[in-house]
Amino acid sequence: MFTVKTNIHQFGTFAEFAKAFELGKNDLVITQSFIYDPYIKPLGLPCTFVMQEKYGLGEPSDEMIQNIMNDFAGAEYERVVAVGGGTVIDISKIFSLGHLENVTDAFERKIPIVKKKKLVIIPTTCGTGSEVTNISIAELKQKHTKLGLADNNILADDAVLVPELLKTLPFKPYAFSAIDALIHATESYLSPKATPYSRMFSVEAIKLIMPIFCGIAKEGPDYRLQYLEEMLRASNYAGIAFGNAGCAAVHALSYPLGGTYHVAHGESNYQFFTHILNFYVQKNSNGAIVELNKLYAELLGCEAKAEVVYKKLEEVLDTMASRRPLKEFGMKEEECEAFADSVLVSQQRLLNNNYVPMSREEIVAVYRALY
Repeated sequence: MFTVKTNIHQFGTFAEFAKAFELGKNDLVITQSFIYDPYIKPLGLPCTFVMQEKYGLGEPSDEMIQNIMNDFAGAEYERVVAVGGGTVIDISKIFSLGHLENVTDAFERKIPIVKKKKLVIIPTTCGTGSEVTNISIAELKQKHTKLGLADNNILADDAVLVPELLKTLPFKPYAFSAIDALIHATESYLSPKATPYSRMFSVEAIKLIMPIFCGIAKEGPDYRLQYLEEMLRASNYAGIAFGNAGCAAVHALSYPLGGTYHVAHGESNYQFFTHILNFYVQKNSNGAIVELNKLYAELLGCEAKAEVVYKKLEEVLDTMASRRPLKEFGMKEEECEAFADSVLVSQQRLLNNNYVPMSREEIVAVYRALY
């Protein structure tokens, strides 16, 4: 009914973590310069360091991972340490498999997935929850979509929460990642794979996140700085929840948009979030979604009617991130059907977690409604 295989730690600072984990010459640390310079460089650690941004900006791709892997093929290390957001974490999970001749083969499961290195993950955003999940996601350039590799062999041995590392996170990536955490908690709560145990983590994540979002809506972006530890923990809770129960249609439908037009993960998810919730209610207004709407209504101070809850939720989230017609991202109208076909072929792992089933026609209709 419930599993957490990763050890979870918390330290106030990166320096405390580095001392406790005895970082040294047998560690390959994958990070980014804006994290390395203020928090890691002053420690003078003898690790091998990879600066991810030298290999491309944005979210991970098979090409990016392959190029890094080729450059560090001769490096000797026993432990991979990820210090970063979703891109760094997804790359590091693949590095825990050792050197691969063809990274795409792993995502397409053409080769055995065998863990060869210890993996430690320190998230520096507050949304992926990836430090406690068995999923790595990358854009497959040739196929113009994102694909997730879900396998327990890429689970982190240790996840480490360091609130200090959120201090320099700009508001925009904070907002997109935090909204993604809320979506993780919501989709996992509604998943048919959810259990009373996983739902505890979904509920606690939502209870932590929504008051912070409401505070930001009233007082502005700086309000978040008082609650960095809480948001980091909420992201972790949501990761534990969806690691057990899975995400669903919001993520599935967002992947072709993100893969084709390079829209940030949290931003692309938000475009679909409340629309999918409304779709669920229209098809089945009973069951878990009733309790979910009551929870949101309580936190938002409104009626528990779905149309009222989702409108109020949008009002709060719209102060943090924008929803736009999909065509403004570059999407073409004829891609409504092409994207639907892509989702049906490559995202069954996620569609199986839907609150209600979605037909091809219904997926096309979602794209058209948002186009």
